[in-house]
Amino acid sequence: MLLYNLARKDFRMLLRDPRAVVVLLVMPLIFIVVLGISLGEGFGQKPDDRLRISIVDMDVPYRQSEDQEEPLEWSKVVQQDLAQTAGIRVEVIGSLEEAEELVETSKRAAVLVMGPKFSENVTRSSFMVGGVNPLFRDGVDIRKLDARFLVDETQLTAASIIQQVGQVSLLRVVLPWMIGTAFENIAERMGPLARVLQSMFPNYNLTGKTWASLTRAEERSGDGAEIAVYQSEAGTGLLGRGAQRYQTLVPSYTVMFAYFLVLTVGWLFVAERRQGTLKRLRAAPLSRSEILLGKLIPCLALSVGQGLFLLLAGKLLFNMSWGSNPLWLLPIVLATSLSAMGLALLVATMARTEAQVAIYGTLLVLVLAGISGCLMGDRELMPDNMQQISLITPHAWALIAYKQLLANAGEVNVMIVAQACAVLTAFGVGFILLAWGFMRLDTQS
Repeated sequence: MLLYNLARKDFRMLLRDPRAVVVLLVMPLIFIVVLGISLGEGFGQKPDDRLRISIVDMDVPYRQSEDQEEPLEWSKVVQQDLAQTAGIRVEVIGSLEEAEELVETSKRAAVLVMGPKFSENVTRSSFMVGGVNPLFRDGVDIRKLDARFLVDETQLTAASIIQQVGQVSLLRVVLPWMIGTAFENIAERMGPLARVLQSMFPNYNLTGKTWASLTRAEERSGDGAEIAVYQSEAGTGLLGRGAQRYQTLVPSYTVMFAYFLVLTVGWLFVAERRQGTLKRLRAAPLSRSEILLGKLIPCLALSVGQGLFLLLAGKLLFNMSWGSNPLWLLPIVLATSLSAMGLALLVATMARTEAQVAIYGTLLVLVLAGISGCLMGDRELMPDNMQQISLITPHAWALIAYKQLLANAGEVNVMIVAQACAVLTAFGVGFILLAWGFMRLDTQS
């Protein structure tokens, strides 16, 4: 009962100034709104020197004959060829309308569009009578293959580079197919002559239908080829609701401002120490551990409330996604709040005056926010070695968990989230034990 009364008393003290509580909730939202409006859709992406080739794949797989087991998908072959080319990254855009909008708004200089008959027309490309001849002076006449480039007329230089890269890739795909098909026909009709021709060109496999097979080069595996799916990150409206950047900004500032409660808790302790409240607690039938717990519970409740409020505000105001495993957000908020309040209690037990709380607390909060990456909004923007150093802070582990849940396009790795929560809990318990050791009830300023 005494523990309950102590916790209730401290909770009332924390809430006695409603304006301060409002500031604790509103200040992070102001940061998020300002940064969300100011930052562009490329926020959070590291600079990439590779040339981006954007593709719209409307191709329909084609069967050359009824006996063919697997249909030919030449659009996928072109994508793999581009992705395996050094200095190239491939991006697949989901629809023609989206690609047209990106080009019209100058967000893409050029986009390669492969139509529904692309595989059929590539398969029919041949030197033989009755086949499609897609070759012309500039390389491949892509219109004959049911393909085209969407071009932004204001970025003609960049568009020309993308078109030339596309032409080279199409030549590497179409030409070997045409040569291999032609020599297969020659072998069927003039077997001995085909063998003579092959012997004249020992460096080439004239029946090979891929560039690697034709040139007798080592075939590259497609496993390492990077083909990304385009995701709009711009959002809608003034706030950019639904923008990808909020998946990073909201958790970053939720974590950072959780540790700002260090100042609030520190000032609460100093006020009680100055008023002699802590000294009078010695006369109560409470152990030092119970007193510390009575101080921790209301602070922890306030911190958890702040974290849940910011995540809810992120959902309602910024249309932020809670990911495919939203229930895991609760243990992250609890573990983060525990580590934050553990640190708050440690600072509070060590500081003796308001000035010391302001100096120790502010410096500690800002330094940890800077090291962890919270301050810049995205830990991934830091160099790799700094990301490793940031793991000495509880903030970084909270960001790792949030990143896995909120910014992961693939399947969530629950083990990473659980590990981060365990580390945060360990930080919190460690801080609380240190606070217990430094706690003095009879010291006044």
